[in-house]
Amino acid sequence: MSSGAVDASDAAGGKKSWPEVVGMSIEEAKKVILKDKPNAEIEVIPVGGRETDDLRFNRVRIFVDTVARPPHVG
Repeated sequence: MSSGAVDASDAAGGKKSWPEVVGMSIEEAKKVILKDKPNAEIEVIPVGGRETDDLRFNRVRIFVDTVARPPHVG
């Protein structure tokens, strides 16, 4: 895609970023994103985790980095 090209979500005024979900649970963030972009395929990825370089306009990645409970053996 050339630098001047606009993807379909841009042309339709679609949202491309959700800074308001920072600090929310993953499920809460998914609800907000899906309200704005119902066809989104949401991926949850650890910060620093591997991600592909392919560009998909229906994919939204949520990056997480908080341990919610103490890890334990068992």
